[in-house]
Amino acid sequence: MKKYNIYGSVTLIVVSSLLLGIFLFSCKKEENPIRYKYGFFTDSVTIALDGINSVYDDYNTNIYQIEGGDILVFSSNRNSAGGKFDLVQGLLTYSFDQTTGALKMQHVMYDDTFTSNLLTQANSLGDDLGPYRFFSSVDGYEYLMLSSESGNGDLDLYYLKNSPAYGITLPAITGPKPVTLLNTGANEGYFSFDFQKDSAYFCSDASGDFDIYLIGCEEKNSIASWLESEYTASVQVEVVNSEYDDKCPFVYYKVMVFASNRPGGLGGFDLYYSIFEGGDWGAPINFGPEINSEYNEYRPTIGFDSEFTNKFMIFSSDRPGGKGGYDLYFRGVSFDY
Repeated sequence: MKKYNIYGSVTLIVVSSLLLGIFLFSCKKEENPIRYKYGFFTDSVTIALDGINSVYDDYNTNIYQIEGGDILVFSSNRNSAGGKFDLVQGLLTYSFDQTTGALKMQHVMYDDTFTSNLLTQANSLGDDLGPYRFFSSVDGYEYLMLSSESGNGDLDLYYLKNSPAYGITLPAITGPKPVTLLNTGANEGYFSFDFQKDSAYFCSDASGDFDIYLIGCEEKNSIASWLESEYTASVQVEVVNSEYDDKCPFVYYKVMVFASNRPGGLGGFDLYYSIFEGGDWGAPINFGPEINSEYNEYRPTIGFDSEFTNKFMIFSSDRPGGKGGYDLYFRGVSFDY
């Protein structure tokens, strides 16, 4: 009769079980480390852009997206050690950790070659304020709008345009040319289109204090020819204006953000927003103490990124704790519309 080795059989079973376990474990799919598909711009703290700020006044920023970051063109009197304001540039980059959701930011002064050429041509002998850059699908040009001191000493709107800058070939730049459509003997500044570019907003003190104005854009062939057309009276946006100074409108989709020194704020100029509903702008809402302070908050602009679930706002303030004068600040924001 054939004998079986029970110990050998047990050993074989144990070894086989171990090998099967190792095989099954090796075939098990690793746990997906991605917990956050989208990022979130921090809205619980206001971040000073200290990599860009100086001991002088830095404000009036504009956000222009490029691959890998946002070029910030803003007004600063650093080049004159506190004297006249010029347009300068910085770079803002950000990312988020898909495992932890943590936001990472970098903000530094920058020297994009084409933007340097553009700003050199835009800067004048007087103050240069309120930059606004955009691309027009109407005529295929990039535009830079700004407010500069005219020969009469008031602020007028000017524009520069160029073909989009791609690769190593730098396009020619036209301008600055006055925006005859909007300029008066008063102060005009802070131009902003709506999303469809069929309406433009700006502020002027033509009526005494600064108010926010609206003008329709019916020119379908050339933004430049529209800007250089004969002066046309604009309409005050009565819902958002007050008897005080209402300035620096910036429109993003259905949201207008602006600065005002009207009563009821926290002090100085505060930042407000209005939502477009039912064919008109809604009553202005103060951003509250999370963003405003007892000092001055000025020229807000809205930025976005499709990989983040909310927007961000960059504004300037002369609150204590900065590098000096007005500094640039960053804050995540959300709107219901």
